[in-house]
Amino acid sequence: MRGLFDSFVNVLGAVLIPAVLAMPVLAANAPNYPIGGNAAGREAPNYPIGGNAAGREAPNSPIGGNAAGSEAPNSPIGGNAAGPLRILALGDSLTQGYGLAAGWDFPAQLEDALRARGHDVIVINAGVSGDTSAGGLARLDWSLAGDFDSGPDAVIVEFGGNDALRGLPPQETQSNLDAMLAKLGERNIPVLLAGMKSPRNMGPEYAAEFDAVFPRLADKYDVLFYPFFLDGVVLDPALMQDDAIHANEQGMAEIVARIVPLAEELIARARGVAP
Repeated sequence: MRGLFDSFVNVLGAVLIPAVLAMPVLAANAPNYPIGGNAAGREAPNYPIGGNAAGREAPNSPIGGNAAGSEAPNSPIGGNAAGPLRILALGDSLTQGYGLAAGWDFPAQLEDALRARGHDVIVINAGVSGDTSAGGLARLDWSLAGDFDSGPDAVIVEFGGNDALRGLPPQETQSNLDAMLAKLGERNIPVLLAGMKSPRNMGPEYAAEFDAVFPRLADKYDVLFYPFFLDGVVLDPALMQDDAIHANEQGMAEIVARIVPLAEELIARARGVAP
């Protein structure tokens, strides 16, 4: 499996290092991976979490709203019985939903999945296509302010893909993420950190240094940690868009199904009931 992943990231880096993760890829074809199913004729999985991949209607609600179109209440951090708990999903195009139809992006599917499990939540889409960790840090303060006087109750942080594709020094990525987590910690906002992997054609030293950034920071700040945002999806062309970088609607449903247990732990921390 390690060899297959290395093959993927070598293809990824060779084709797209000059490009931003969220920019359209011209004339790019998804590689013919030897595992993970075939790209043609694959039936969409009927996931019980995050909505099923066939016939799912996009919610008619503003970004960050719930499927019923309800408004987020002005409640203190931590949520209360009068309204839903607010989770801010802060990231790049993988969070924003590049190439996906409305309602199929990560925040929308995660909100649906959590509500299906009985959680009264709103997941706010604060993803920006093309963003690096430096961009995320630069907009952190106003992202936390948003439309709410008291800010979100919890935050999911997903950055790093653009940093690696641009070959930015891992020390810069670590410094930016470190500053984000420190600020969130100062506000006592629970965090779920989603990790990323480096293209292997950047060299083994770069890859090792970059990949180590995320678990190191998760340990330092004692935040919830999902090691690789595209885990279980990136090697299956049936779950990826043609650019071989972004998950398609079915792939995003799989990501949500895998990450939702940690999201439930995040909710527990935000409500002050985590061990």
